[in-house]
Amino acid sequence: MAGVSDKARFYLERAAPELRSFEEKEIFSKEEIRSLVTKRSDYEHLVLAPGTKPTDFLSYIAWERSLDRLRAKRCRRLNLRSSSSHASHARTFGIFERAVGKHPGSLSLWRAYLDFAAQAKATKRWRRIAARALRLHPADAGLWALAGRRAAQAGDMERARAHFLRGCRFCTGEATLWVEYARCEMEWLARMEAKKGGKGVRKGVQPMEAIKATEAVQEGDIIRFDDDDEDDSGNEGELMLPDPDAEGLGTKPKPKVFDEEARRKMEQSPALSGAIPMAIFGIAQKQPFFSPAAAESFFDAFAAFSTVESQDKIVQHVLGAMEELFPNHPCTCSCQIRQPLIGVDVLTAAFPKALRESLARLKGAMERTDDKKALAGKMVEWVDTLVATDGLDAAIKTVLEHTKRSLEAQMA
Repeated sequence: MAGVSDKARFYLERAAPELRSFEEKEIFSKEEIRSLVTKRSDYEHLVLAPGTKPTDFLSYIAWERSLDRLRAKRCRRLNLRSSSSHASHARTFGIFERAVGKHPGSLSLWRAYLDFAAQAKATKRWRRIAARALRLHPADAGLWALAGRRAAQAGDMERARAHFLRGCRFCTGEATLWVEYARCEMEWLARMEAKKGGKGVRKGVQPMEAIKATEAVQEGDIIRFDDDDEDDSGNEGELMLPDPDAEGLGTKPKPKVFDEEARRKMEQSPALSGAIPMAIFGIAQKQPFFSPAAAESFFDAFAAFSTVESQDKIVQHVLGAMEELFPNHPCTCSCQIRQPLIGVDVLTAAFPKALRESLARLKGAMERTDDKKALAGKMVEWVDTLVATDGLDAAIKTVLEHTKRSLEAQMA
């Protein structure tokens, strides 16, 4: 244990200057600082001792973050601007590094590490952490989805697709990542159509130019898997300035606008008509995980995007495949029943007519399905969702409640 004590003392001494600063600025009293040192010493001995668990590191990190929140609160009360969270963030990053070094197989540690880096807005560090985590856990769908979604949110769909495609090569045992990829593509379609409609576009900017700008690469969110340490020599907090597109500096200026031909080709692109989500579903059908439940997950993901013009075509494509492969399965019947209500607002005049169509399909599906009890259970959940809608017409609510009682009788 002598070695553990020496190591603990080493880490405690590194935090001593910050504690002295706290005392000088009267952020914490001497008694409080003494208590902080004791608590930190206990945690250091805990995480340095043999047999430590990932939860021990997470508890230590949670305590450090609560201490930083208390410091920030007291600084605001004392109107102190010179005290910052940089030292606390550096110490927390150090604890995370020790944690993942000791427990590289713990996914909970890697996810907590990524969450903290995102909250600290440490973009370059985040992508390095993500690259390390994905190398160690290439079959974890959640990590690939996290990397792909972050790139998509940064506006780099090319990089997001690269993450999803690479992850789908490893994650063929379940549909989670594939459905998430399809959902991400639907979100991209919704953004593109909003741009085409002029929503979210600055005045004076052509909609198709705004769409192209959406595809701009954000270098800070690129996760490289080869030579990713090339740019790690700089400091995390170093200010990175882009090279100006100035003429006469040996660089060719980029075109500022698209010509009519390029704009026309972009408008006619299959990607903007839903080809990518349908391709993802088509390839998913050939994977070991594909089943009626997986197909229903795709259906539910596509059904949520009522603002996408090609939604009807995409949803019908999925439903057609389900009707061909699993014609009487409860999942297929559930999708058939819910299809008329896709994109229909519950509080509009079009809802009663669509509901009448759905209830007619429900009656026919209950007669032909392979598993009446399973289908009835799915439909009870669906009806509960509709009934819970605020402002629902009383007559419609009565019909739905009667339908629910009939379904519950089928489940008995």
